[in-house]
Amino acid sequence: MKKILAIAFAAMMSLGTMAQTAQQVLDKTAAIVGNKKGASASFKLSSPKYGSTSGSIAIKGNKFNARTPQAIVWYNGKTQWSYMKKTNEVNVTNPTQAQQMSMNPYTFINIYKTGYKSTLKTVGGNYQVHLVANNQKRTVAEMYITINKKTHVPSQVKMRQGSTWSTIDIYGFKAKNIANSAFTFNSKEFPKAEVIDLR
Repeated sequence: MKKILAIAFAAMMSLGTMAQTAQQVLDKTAAIVGNKKGASASFKLSSPKYGSTSGSIAIKGNKFNARTPQAIVWYNGKTQWSYMKKTNEVNVTNPTQAQQMSMNPYTFINIYKTGYKSTLKTVGGNYQVHLVANNQKRTVAEMYITINKKTHVPSQVKMRQGSTWSTIDIYGFKAKNIANSAFTFNSKEFPKAEVIDLR
């Protein structure tokens, strides 16, 4: 009987440690990715909702600047400017969490503490963190984040909106100094673009 109780207690402790470890892994990842001076990376997005594209991203805190062959997106923490090369138009919006995540795979570093249950498992040389929203009506209801064990840099983010899954592969992460001006649209650079305010 004592053995059974000891095993049950050990199992319960390991479950508790696992949930805590998922949080610890994300805390370390957020500290590295959320470098105060900034960081850059390349990404590839595959989504039934947003299509497939690849490009580069610069981030600083919750600000980002993403560039793909089709578009350039600036986000200064509140306002997003999306320049569509094909139409020479700039759409100005206040994006949802899901819209931010479709262009910024690192959005999770700001939202994982806000109403998500987290679990952790090891897959090869990576951690895989599974996040499930307490409120399933949230725009991002579920996420899987693959994080390198040695560097704590994420290599993939999978997110679910309703029943639709999107996958973002990330590579070439580098911490670097990025000026705040990189996250705000500069109309002087696109003097002929039509600006459409959708806020």
